[in-house]
Amino acid sequence: MGFERIDVERAKQLLAEAPGNGLQIVDVRDEGSFQAAHIDGALHLDNTTLAEFLETAEQDKPLLVYCYHGNMSQGAAAYFSEQGFSEAYSLDGGFEAWRTA
Repeated sequence: MGFERIDVERAKQLLAEAPGNGLQIVDVRDEGSFQAAHIDGALHLDNTTLAEFLETAEQDKPLLVYCYHGNMSQGAAAYFSEQGFSEAYSLDGGFEAWRTA
């Protein structure tokens, strides 16, 4: 197991395949940043929503994690992989890369 760092192009490819692969997207930035803008379909995760997400998420479906610049999401993706997610991805460059792409 483990996680994979992917660029915006690969993330968009996964998103385009979403109906077939069931891509789950989580945003680990603060609530205000999430409310201001986020990737369509993303779920905001923080310490108060993490346990519920782990109980309800489909661990056999791919999971894309992003943060501001792609640093914090690497740790989060590694954590999700350790929790049993079969495919965990961290978005290199984070939301800033997504927004400017």
